[in-house]
Amino acid sequence: MTETAVVEVPTYGHYIGGEWREARGGDTFETLNPARRDEVLARVARGNEVDVQDAVTAARAAFPGWSRTPMPVRGDVIGRAARLLEERKEELARLMTQEMGKVLTEARGDVQEGIDMAKYMAGRSRGAVGETVPSELRQKRCFTERVPLGVVGCITPWNFPMAIPTWKLMPALLAGNAVVFKPAEDTPLVAIRLVEILIEAGLPAGVLNLVTGTGEEAGHALVQHPEVTAISFTGSVEVGRQVAVACAGAGKRVGLELGGKNAMVVLADGDIELAVDGALWGAFGTSGQRCTATSRMVVERAAVGPFTEALLARVRQLRLGDGLDPATDVGPVINERQLHRIHRYSEIGKEESARLLHGGAIATAGALERGFFYTPTLFGEVAPGMRIAQEEIFGPTAAIIPADDFDAALAIANGTRYGLSLAVYTRDLRRAMEAVDRLEAGIVYVNAPTIGAEIQLPFGGTKATGNGHREAGATAFDEFSEWKTVYIDYSGRLQRAQIDTAGPA
Repeated sequence: MTETAVVEVPTYGHYIGGEWREARGGDTFETLNPARRDEVLARVARGNEVDVQDAVTAARAAFPGWSRTPMPVRGDVIGRAARLLEERKEELARLMTQEMGKVLTEARGDVQEGIDMAKYMAGRSRGAVGETVPSELRQKRCFTERVPLGVVGCITPWNFPMAIPTWKLMPALLAGNAVVFKPAEDTPLVAIRLVEILIEAGLPAGVLNLVTGTGEEAGHALVQHPEVTAISFTGSVEVGRQVAVACAGAGKRVGLELGGKNAMVVLADGDIELAVDGALWGAFGTSGQRCTATSRMVVERAAVGPFTEALLARVRQLRLGDGLDPATDVGPVINERQLHRIHRYSEIGKEESARLLHGGAIATAGALERGFFYTPTLFGEVAPGMRIAQEEIFGPTAAIIPADDFDAALAIANGTRYGLSLAVYTRDLRRAMEAVDRLEAGIVYVNAPTIGAEIQLPFGGTKATGNGHREAGATAFDEFSEWKTVYIDYSGRLQRAQIDTAGPA
């Protein structure tokens, strides 16, 4: 008789004050492979307010020493982390595909974004962080500088488990803050690997602390903690508003990066083949699980027929499967709850009389039944006010919305509560530039889909998408530091600004 091999499941703890430790309550949760829901990848510490308190205490103790460390030295640590991320890119990408589900090519891109962000921030460590400004008085110098906030809480989502944490951690650490990091409960293993790399790169104990667990327990405790000076949160609009209210009541800074309902405007004079390429990648890359996903295609009526026909033919060819399989185009969605949420929106679309062109079903054929797979879904003849055209679905579902003309197309694109990413496809330079002026979003693309942000430019949105902060680029430092203005008077006498003028010599 053949015995079944027993696979030992590893267990991981929090990282607090330079030590890996169990949750105080001894609780754990399982992280699963979404392509095979019966495959447990690991058991991970489930933190609560006691674990968060330990982490904040450790961060408070480490903050003075780290904040006084010269910025170029802090940058050296981040630079070493960048090199380690680069050396382990393939290993990290494969782990990400197992834990989150995105196809391996995309997982490599996710890790590369983390590498790029670390390199960019390491380079910023020797750049200017203020300016010298002339005084109106003699023998007086005035300048500004950026100083750290203190203990910062970083709460990140599961869809970009390497890129988004690096967007937050690298500038927060470079600025001299101590950090408590709470990753999404669906992707703790990638977060653990990132923390291990920062430790190996030389980050001192207590400067970065990791607490794994749910948003309702660990995340809530971190937001509410009185010694946490600022919160940086990426997630849904609904949870983001709760975070904003809690932070406002405590008088703490908060940076929010929330949802999107992004549109690609396709004009009749646009390159239809290029627009179809962009729509396919923008809507179904990462199984549609991007805040920048191209979930709406607003198409000028003269182009609706050829665009729909070409896009539908491409959607029908998409192959569902395990993201580690090179033949796979679209991987699983993250979990069962999201799987059923996506399907409910397909039902809503049909109830609203949108025309279901493809998909609209949970995929259960063969090995797909083991995972959380949803058939790539395309609706046509969608009206701008339908729920599937207004609400973020966060899955492989896209809607084609006809528009009468250029002005109507822009109005439809702008006609949601979100303002993250919008795009326009046209060969007319005048209309392209007018669209750039009139589209209401933090990011605008011309002849490219609504995804594809690069780390050296600011990332973020308007309206309900956020609260004005921008991640990445030169502005990344702003969220995690504040201005200090310095006046140095070496005249040896009292000089009164606005009263005593310097006058001629």
